[in-house]
Amino acid sequence: MVIYHTITRWLLACIAANAGFPLAYGIEESWSAKFQTTYVWQGKAPFNAAYSGSRSLFPEREKSYSFTGTAFFGVRPWAGGELYFNPEVAQGVPLSNLTGLGGLSNGEIARTSGPKPKLYMARAFLRQSWGLGDIQDAVDSGANQLAGKIHQRQIVLTVGKLSVTDIFDNNVYSHDPRTQFINWSLMTAGAYDYAADARGYSWGAALEYYYDNWGLRAGRFIQPKIPNQLDLDRNIFNHYGDQIELGHGHMFFGQPGKIRLLAFRNRTLMSSFQDALDYAALHGGVPNINNVRNGDKIKYGFGLNLEQQLIPNIGVFSRASWADGKTETYAFTEIDHSLAAGTVIQGNAWSRIQDSIGIAFVQNGLSRQRRDYLSAGGISFFIGDGALNYRPENILETYYSLGAIKNTWLTMDYQHIHNPAYNRDRGPVSIGAVRLRGIF
Repeated sequence: MVIYHTITRWLLACIAANAGFPLAYGIEESWSAKFQTTYVWQGKAPFNAAYSGSRSLFPEREKSYSFTGTAFFGVRPWAGGELYFNPEVAQGVPLSNLTGLGGLSNGEIARTSGPKPKLYMARAFLRQSWGLGDIQDAVDSGANQLAGKIHQRQIVLTVGKLSVTDIFDNNVYSHDPRTQFINWSLMTAGAYDYAADARGYSWGAALEYYYDNWGLRAGRFIQPKIPNQLDLDRNIFNHYGDQIELGHGHMFFGQPGKIRLLAFRNRTLMSSFQDALDYAALHGGVPNINNVRNGDKIKYGFGLNLEQQLIPNIGVFSRASWADGKTETYAFTEIDHSLAAGTVIQGNAWSRIQDSIGIAFVQNGLSRQRRDYLSAGGISFFIGDGALNYRPENILETYYSLGAIKNTWLTMDYQHIHNPAYNRDRGPVSIGAVRLRGIF
């Protein structure tokens, strides 16, 4: 009933705020108000497990759900300037207390989710653009996007609170768990431990430079005070997450595509897996990263991101990412290297223009240091079975998104996971999901 009343209130607000008419193509929008609601139900089948630990995926049958509702308010206060504010409400109950997987199964579940709705400020940021030429392209109105025209050559500065992945590691086929694949390791590069609070947002700044088909962007954002928690460390000069990305758009046999190269570097108060192993060897007992979080450390990594349209309405994508894996996961999930690939087909081919179907495969892996720590019985924030018979974690995900009625989509999703949390002694696991999404 809580979910029902929450959705009802949001629907009434959405209808009231969208009583106008669509803008003509290319007309500049001075303000906008848009809304989205997404509900995800998941069910996990029971599976075999030789043993379980305190951070294991439960082997019993389970059910889970998540709900989010977001308002996207935008205003253009001056030429080139855009201000955005996104209040958001969320609630949900994850599978196995959100543990037991490297590629967690629902990108809509936050680490602070609970059965009661929580209202918070997701985003509040300024975007300032400076055009560098006369050539402009029209952009449609969307969430955090005012309709108007943008320069093909421009500089863009974004400052405030947002998600790092709003700007970095985008992919037209695999990026948004509200509309596409929902596994965590498919919504961004699996090894990309980007700065974020427990809901996925942070404060910081990003500067972007666009020159025709080229794009260069760099940004710095603040880290949480404690790994995977809400409170953020405001000392942006000492504890931070830096990233830089170079992208290029191209035509391949007459079809559009993009390639992006990403590098990131985090500096904050992190535990080292080797320090935890050394501490346990000296003092006895099971290694524990909480015993050695006593100094600033560096974590770095890289990512390669490809998207390519093959023919109209059919596209493929791939991501490869790697992180050094010497220190604990600080803000995303427990993946040190990952390879993902898949395809998305739009429903035009069978006269269902609002529909789409996707299938993707992911292989996630761990560094030697993290493997040794888990094999010795250590646990970390998301994984820890008490022992480890290491194998890469393999994930197959497929979905069909049905445009049920105007601005509403019903999606059936299935994930099959071999070696959950990189452990051959557990699984495989099958997880089915139903997603209902509305935009207004």
